[in-house]
Amino acid sequence: MLAAPATASVPRALRVMSYNIHTGIGTDGRADLGRVAAAVRAADVDVVALQEVDVHWSDRSGYADQARELARLTGMSVYFAPIYDLDPAPGRDERRRYGVAVLSRHPILSATNHDITRWSTLDPDAVPEPAPGFAEVVVSVRGTPVHVYDTHLDFRGDPSVRAAQVDDMLGILAEDPPGARQLLLGDFNAEPAAPELAPLFEHVRDVWGSRAGGHTYPAGDPASRIDYVTVAGPVRALNATVPGTLASDHRPVVATLLLR
Repeated sequence: MLAAPATASVPRALRVMSYNIHTGIGTDGRADLGRVAAAVRAADVDVVALQEVDVHWSDRSGYADQARELARLTGMSVYFAPIYDLDPAPGRDERRRYGVAVLSRHPILSATNHDITRWSTLDPDAVPEPAPGFAEVVVSVRGTPVHVYDTHLDFRGDPSVRAAQVDDMLGILAEDPPGARQLLLGDFNAEPAAPELAPLFEHVRDVWGSRAGGHTYPAGDPASRIDYVTVAGPVRALNATVPGTLASDHRPVVATLLLR
């Protein structure tokens, strides 16, 4: 008897990672992008949301295109979404860019760099206003489209900008078709019980759930849970872990998901 053909109703597994890479600078203060790539490869993931990625930014990362280099080192495709896009440094030709990036083993169908409220860390006279750096990448997981969002929320103690960012992200997530499979990953810079995150958790589900642990920052002795993998739509989390790598000042979050 011939086996029944695969259909769209067959669940599909997907391993994902969220990782603030601190521009490749580890807990020892040394920049080494190879250690970040090794952590990604060791986790055996399909999709990675990276934050604090330099592209020809400065001496701290050797003016490297970290997005492209990590794609090369991991054998994955990449989409880079700059938060800042500045004129070249003196004596150089490349634009200085810093932001978030998504790596994927699965085909990328589309990619968008959305604006959300931001308060610039470069201009002391800045006020919060819409700015890019909220990445959306639609990947095809064996024929199933998945919307992967990558975010890095404001770090300040005042939660007002994060609250505005949550509202902006929810508006963008709401533009997807009903029943879309959505993954929102990133550095939220707030603990799960933070009031400004409450509206977000009415839409997305934290893969760590109510379990104890999951701390990611600081990497050497994690005491805070500020890095997340969250899902919405017909997606179920099977497990979640925090690998013990010291390649950044954050530890990554890794989750195995089931696309139903």
